[in-house]
Amino acid sequence: MHRYRSHTCGALREGDIGDTIRLSGWCHRIRDHGGVLFIDLRDHYGLTQVVADPDSPAFKLAEKLRAEWVVRVDGKVRRRPEGTVNPDLPTGQVEVYAAEIEVLGPAAELPMPVFGEQDYPEEIRLKYRFLDLRREKLHSNIMLRGRVIDSIRARMKAAGFFEFQTPILTASSPEGARDFLVPSRLHPGKFYALPQAPQQFKQLIMVAGFDRYFQIAPCFRDEDARADRSPGEFYQLDLEMSFATQDDVFNAVEPVIRGVFEEFGKGKAVTPKFPMIPYAEAIAKYGTDKPDLRNPLVMQDVSEAFRGGGFKIFARILEEPSAHVWAIPAPGGGSRAFCDRMNSWAQGEGQPGLGYIMFGEGTEPGSARESLVKAFGKVGLDVDYEGEAKRVSGRGPLANNIGHERTEIIRKQLNLRAGDAVFFVAGKPKDFYKFAGAARTKVGEELNLIDKDRFEFCWIVDFPMFEWNEEEKKIDFSHNPFSMPNYPVEDFLALDSNDKDTLLSIMAIQYDIVCNGIELSSGAIRNHRPEVMKKAFAIAGYPEQVLKEKFGGMLHAFELGAPPHGGIAPGIDRIVMLLAGEENLREVVLFPMNQRAEDLLMGAPSEVTAKQLRELSIRVDLPKK
Repeated sequence: MHRYRSHTCGALREGDIGDTIRLSGWCHRIRDHGGVLFIDLRDHYGLTQVVADPDSPAFKLAEKLRAEWVVRVDGKVRRRPEGTVNPDLPTGQVEVYAAEIEVLGPAAELPMPVFGEQDYPEEIRLKYRFLDLRREKLHSNIMLRGRVIDSIRARMKAAGFFEFQTPILTASSPEGARDFLVPSRLHPGKFYALPQAPQQFKQLIMVAGFDRYFQIAPCFRDEDARADRSPGEFYQLDLEMSFATQDDVFNAVEPVIRGVFEEFGKGKAVTPKFPMIPYAEAIAKYGTDKPDLRNPLVMQDVSEAFRGGGFKIFARILEEPSAHVWAIPAPGGGSRAFCDRMNSWAQGEGQPGLGYIMFGEGTEPGSARESLVKAFGKVGLDVDYEGEAKRVSGRGPLANNIGHERTEIIRKQLNLRAGDAVFFVAGKPKDFYKFAGAARTKVGEELNLIDKDRFEFCWIVDFPMFEWNEEEKKIDFSHNPFSMPNYPVEDFLALDSNDKDTLLSIMAIQYDIVCNGIELSSGAIRNHRPEVMKKAFAIAGYPEQVLKEKFGGMLHAFELGAPPHGGIAPGIDRIVMLLAGEENLREVVLFPMNQRAEDLLMGAPSEVTAKQLRELSIRVDLPKK
């Protein structure tokens, strides 16, 4: 028999009854039932119940066992007694009667338990991550991550992509987040950088004549942590395609992402065809370029209902040509308590408040619908279950100020009914759209309108190429400066750099993929034409010399014959986080850092010796406290 096991702890079934077997694993839980010991023995594969009673030669040692001791157990497989079968456990039909136990690794007192899923402080969980990873849920998440990556890799190869590895030690990039720098011993005073992404390398792969590239790429960025962003490092499905349009990228990526979510989404519905939503439309309807489409609420512009009306605050705001009033519908939210709660929430977000109108119904004289239509027209009429027509009216100070006619225009525009409400934000959209989006999300959550059993995807497209920098009074890049402008090349090269209106109307061939309000990735058709790249940077105020200094290698490569190409890089960590139903990336990463970018388990970052610094020609100049 094998030194440690004949079976794993997840393998035994009814067919093994009567066999003498050997298991090794951790003592997950130990129970004493009237002098009979029940030991749940756990390994990577599962859990088996081991029994030791006073008649067992292993009983004396079994009494000494404690949680998380690593042991070997020899024994006979037997059927569990009637009434003790565990249908939730694959091995739940059987148990092992212990004949011999060997302690392979005793455990000291645990800083946190493994049995159960109690919530423990992040500091404890990360310092003892190896214990945390023994817990069932986290262990399952990490195994899910491995299966997802295997599936992605297989799907990419089946789609004709080739896997390449790009360098980890590279040159510092002046764009994006801060680099992690690595000092060079052989070149004193010079530094490598860990790649923020393989962006330039994957484009150079296309220039080199390879057609479809991908890799599960590690990326390193020295930036602050967020729930959906790991500090330090993360992984992405990095891909690039030659001779590709935006549609080609979508047609290659969408089946891979959809297939993975269908495979691992536990039966949740997945968007059959990802809709394309222009950036401006996403901002206007959802208040964000990362919309959660599980939330059915769509904002609308209701400026005309307030322009020159009785609500003086909004009327004055609308005197500014660029100002608007947006409405956030709240179906089922037409109670004073809910509206007051939303108003208080807005004040907690630093806003003066959140204007609203509630809609109620009152039975009109007469019971015949025809007479009411004749008396009041079709405006504001609902019909109850008995067929009696009822008039829907707006309520609250704001409705009183603008009057019934304007209130009714808003109600009809948003298709609201009795028992509903609507909230309003006003000003310049560029100043309030993020708050409006947060309010839409808050309303959806509070009214339980968000369908949690779906994965709703979309593409966000038509990002503006440029934006106006009000502080510096100049044109700037809006997003990725290396995206191809969606504009005829010759016309773009002929643009007047002072033609502000035309420049701000130009879209980039850039796109994001979003799922349930989380951005999985940004991508673009790349600007592969040197003259177009020079023109784009010149428009944004960067002379050609700056472009050559910062991106000379890529620019020179493009001058020697570059194919049209584009790609994207969905985040692996975020994909797994969504599939696992988690809200923090920490729950799907083996050894994450804390929010301060510290590895509490390994003690990184750490100080180094004076000898190491001398070898690197580095002197540490710490800030004064």
